Amino acid sequence: MPELAEVEAYRRLAEERALGRPIAVVVAPDAWYLKGGLAAPALSSALVGHSFVSAERRGKLLLLPTSDDGPTLGLRFGMSGRLMVDGAAGVDDLWYASNRDEARWDRFALEFADGGRLAMRDPRRLGGVSLDPTLSRLGPDALTITQGQLRHALAPVRPGARPSGRVTGPVNRVTGPARRVTGPASRAPRVDP
Repeated sequence: MPELAEVEAYRRLAEERALGRPIAVVVAPDAWYLKGGLAAPALSSALVGHSFVSAERRGKLLLLPTSDDGPTLGLRFGMSGRLMVDGAAGVDDLWYASNRDEARWDRFALEFADGGRLAMRDPRRLGGVSLDPTLSRLGPDALTITQGQLRHALAPVRPGARPSGRVTGPVNRVTGPARRVTGPASRAPRVDP
């Protein structure tokens, strides 16, 4: 799943270029891009004056905790979003979206006090921004999962049920086809034309 590798590249870009820089302005022109009932004024008041203290990733979610016990900014890129920091892209060649640099596709941005800028560029609007995202709904990260966690995540909740959503990342892509073959839908009668 390419998005996992892309988000790891975004994490590294944020770690290299965005940490420790005070946030001066929040630019959120696309209300649809703000998730969980979040509004631009609330996002601005929560982030302005803080700086990012680390860059973390859980599955395909980029987490940017802020200073002084401030909120954690959660960024989801979908298949077409990419992170830009001071004009540098974390990934130059996306598989599922245009690779053109169009500022009109900036769905969310932060301007730092030093004049720099962090932006989410997303031509298809498949990503989103949240504050303090709930991680309990996510399973263990696919790159750090143990064998026991994987076994638990793939165990059916009830006979015939598909345990989707308990593992975050490419494991779903690897095991998904097998689960679909053995799931309830595979028992449907076949109709030949």
